[in-house]
Amino acid sequence: MAEDDLPKEHIIASLAEDRESTCWGCGLRLLLPSGASTFKCGWCGAITLQTVQKQKDKSLKWRWLRDRGFVCVLLVFILFVICGGVWAVYPVVFSVSQFCGIFHSTVTMVLAVATLSSFSLAAFRSPGTPPNVIWGSYPLVEKGDLENYTFCNYCSKPKSRRTHHCRSCGMCVLDMDHHCPFIGNCVGAGNHKHFIMFLISAIVSTIYVSIMAVYSLWHIWPPLSVHELGRLNGSGSKFGWSLSKEIIHAVLRSTTLLSIRGFILIYLFISSFSLQIGLAVLLCQQLWYIYEGKTYLSHISSQGDDGEKDCQNLLRFFGCPLVSFSRHLPIFRSSKKRHEK
Repeated sequence: MAEDDLPKEHIIASLAEDRESTCWGCGLRLLLPSGASTFKCGWCGAITLQTVQKQKDKSLKWRWLRDRGFVCVLLVFILFVICGGVWAVYPVVFSVSQFCGIFHSTVTMVLAVATLSSFSLAAFRSPGTPPNVIWGSYPLVEKGDLENYTFCNYCSKPKSRRTHHCRSCGMCVLDMDHHCPFIGNCVGAGNHKHFIMFLISAIVSTIYVSIMAVYSLWHIWPPLSVHELGRLNGSGSKFGWSLSKEIIHAVLRSTTLLSIRGFILIYLFISSFSLQIGLAVLLCQQLWYIYEGKTYLSHISSQGDDGEKDCQNLLRFFGCPLVSFSRHLPIFRSSKKRHEK
């Protein structure tokens, strides 16, 4: 139907439904439907979200203090495990032989340096800033320069599709995986590798602490006194239950004879064993996301579909030199680069 054939009120209504807006990326003026809350510029490719408004975050300071408190608590715990483990174990291993003592001291120092250095790098290194791009002026912004970019109303600058704004850190983070309060920092493109290395070194350290704690307890535990072992009677499950109770009572009685060193070893074993289970689960989850070519945020928001399950993602992440030769191996498939604008 031609416009001349429409009634006058219909023409006015159709014009009223359109409104003018400006693309933040290139500054071009666009004519949009009045109900459009999101639009993509046909020139630069920038995405504008009309419904997003800048809000002043008043709790940023308190979140920063909370994260720093977690970092201090974790550092104290790591130092306690290192110092307490060395103090509680060294008399036992040196009593076995001088070689065992030197070997234990060397392993402890290597694990302590690896854990503390990787923790410090993950906690205090920048998680990754998004690349600087030209925006805001049409003559400078060429066609497709800001493809799928959005505008961060908190930082007042463009952010790519794999960039997220962290309200705890108050900044945009490239390839943000998650914000970890225990390191007081985001896990992103700048420190993700250090975070994984911290998990690996912490797991190896806690396994070693558990083994040495059990080994030392075995040597310093007071002898068990089973007084009523000869009086046990019965058969089958009843005898087994009675024997188990007597052994448990003997162990509990012997704990009263333990020294402070023994109680510290018990605490080190329980804490390290429980901690290594949680860290192992987190490490497996992180490695699986890397294998999928995703991050935790892209996984939960279903924005990591451009990734491909490939062992090259793991090799590329750790900077393995085999990546350059993996194209000749049939078990590897080519995949996209992990960091995209």
